[in-house]
Amino acid sequence: MDAVTYGDWGRCVNLKNEYAELIVTTEVGPRVIRFGFPDGENQFWEAPGGLREIGDKGIWINHGGHRLWHAPESRSRTYAPDNNLVRVVAERDSLRFIQPVETTTGIQKEIIVTLDKTRAKATVDHRLRNTNPWNVEMAPWAISVLAPGGTAVVPLPSRGPHAENLRARSTLSIWAYTDMSDPRWTWGERYLLIRQDTQMEAPQKIGASVPDGWSAYARQGTLFVKTSKYMENVVYPDRGASVEVFTDGNILELETLGSLVSVEPEGILTHRECWYLFSVPGVPESDQDVREWIQPIIDSLD
Repeated sequence: MDAVTYGDWGRCVNLKNEYAELIVTTEVGPRVIRFGFPDGENQFWEAPGGLREIGDKGIWINHGGHRLWHAPESRSRTYAPDNNLVRVVAERDSLRFIQPVETTTGIQKEIIVTLDKTRAKATVDHRLRNTNPWNVEMAPWAISVLAPGGTAVVPLPSRGPHAENLRARSTLSIWAYTDMSDPRWTWGERYLLIRQDTQMEAPQKIGASVPDGWSAYARQGTLFVKTSKYMENVVYPDRGASVEVFTDGNILELETLGSLVSVEPEGILTHRECWYLFSVPGVPESDQDVREWIQPIIDSLD
């Protein structure tokens, strides 16, 4: 763990081992601005200009990297700015990055990062604390803003014959601007693929209940995998979405959500993701590609 100056992001903290590197901003956030192989390309997208582009600190800016929001989304509360200094606390092998309480919501965000010592794996814990004197219904929402040019993979529940599966097994959530005929989608039997295309600016988004608890993004020979625990018999935001994917001409966001909970004053919500990096032969274009060289990687995870 080292204090560093990184690109246009000023003072940051670098967590690095032989297999992976994370860089977390301290002048804005909490944001993990970089995750990649050591000396390799950043798998996250970074906003051009970095800190120079903040301008009015009262306006939310998509700096890129990985961030924490609280769902359900609304213009008035979700887009609270995260342009201020972050407090950093070291705890054994982990670092806590704590945001000042949001003045518009009364919610305090915190990200705890732990880098595995023996492989390209990071554990990222997200915490939302309600400092209001009243209950707030919300869900943790962890968003990884990924670099362009890749393809996201979302697994669908296992398939089965009609006679043995008379009830619905999962949900898909679509937004008013979702175009299911858009060529960036590939609707497979077992997997949903979403391609980021810098030549197509129109936004697309979809949500899904994902009992398998994983999603991934393949780009230029690297596979980024994130896992989070799927919970039965809870209410997820956006009509039951535990995973969401958003893309436009610049980025692709791979998102996981926790359940909607009424949080009492000083109550805390937590949400854990695990991140992994692997080398892969390319970008998947079909169910067969995912079955042959992505699903075996997923099956090997702890």
